[in-house]
Amino acid sequence: MTAIPDAEVDRDAARAERKARLFTRINKASAWFNILGLGFLTPLARIAAGDDPRAQSRELWRLLGVPLAAIGLFLLAWAWLAPQVETSLGAVPGPAQVWTEAVELNADAARKAASAAEFYERQEARNAKLEAAGHADRIKWRDHTGAPSYYDQIWTSIQTVFFGFLIGTAIAVPLGIVMGLSPYAAAGLNPLIQIFKPVSPLAWLPIVTMIVSAVYVTNDGLFSKSFLNSAITVTLCSLWPTLINTSLGVASVDKDLVNVGRVLKLSTWTKVTKLILPSALPLIFTGLRLSLGVGWMVLIAAEMLAQNPGLGKFVWDEFQNGSSSSLAKIMVAVFTIGIIGFLLDRLMYAIQSMFTFSTHR
Repeated sequence: MTAIPDAEVDRDAARAERKARLFTRINKASAWFNILGLGFLTPLARIAAGDDPRAQSRELWRLLGVPLAAIGLFLLAWAWLAPQVETSLGAVPGPAQVWTEAVELNADAARKAASAAEFYERQEARNAKLEAAGHADRIKWRDHTGAPSYYDQIWTSIQTVFFGFLIGTAIAVPLGIVMGLSPYAAAGLNPLIQIFKPVSPLAWLPIVTMIVSAVYVTNDGLFSKSFLNSAITVTLCSLWPTLINTSLGVASVDKDLVNVGRVLKLSTWTKVTKLILPSALPLIFTGLRLSLGVGWMVLIAAEMLAQNPGLGKFVWDEFQNGSSSSLAKIMVAVFTIGIIGFLLDRLMYAIQSMFTFSTHR
């Protein structure tokens, strides 16, 4: 029998150790790939690291191939069925027409951004000449008043939904904690929740609009009235999932844990922050994810009804426009709304994972 040199044994052991460390890192990264909706990267990384390519190829097909095949079938069915449906604006646009309008909206946004940049450059040059000529009193700074681009309207909607969502969270989480800790608070607030939870944003919006117009009388405040109308409507419709899930999460905390806090004579604040909230975090974040999704849907409806700036107004304006490209632009907006909704949910899931990890370290 031929003896294996010690140096070769050491090299094999070192190689195996490096491979084990590599797969450990891949396993850790896999959790984040799944959170971000990029789970298909895990089998690719495993194949690159030298894992069984046949097994990982099957996993890659499940995670990437099957979804892509489903999307391809959807696009084929859409392309086949769309021309067969005639509307007042012509046939329903297929994938190619919708993509063409998406490209045009992007080009239009680039033109508007260039126009705004030229406007501010001319304004700065003019004001610089006035200052050099000793006419500083005639210097004026004006905002560009051109129509907002498609990306401007997307950004407006995202800002609005996050503002309304944060207000709702600031209301719902403390109330939910109180309801979870006190059966009397839960009994008192539950009827109000059951009454107001099903109310449509279309019912809240006129009330909010009238109240904001009566209370927010300034014209040069930090927020515009249209922004507040939409954001407060989002708040009123989206806080309920967070409120209910927070109260359920707090009420479901192990009673032995609560008794430990009582035995240690912890203050209410310490008991809530150190014992109650860490245990209730999964349900609280489930409520937050649901609330953000509801808020995003509510916002589009509110913007359409109130004609407030944002994606909802874009859809309504195109519907009223009635041009041959309007339906395709509306469908671009539909896909945009869906993709942003997905990304918002992934964002909340990532935040939930970070908080859950930090509380269990």
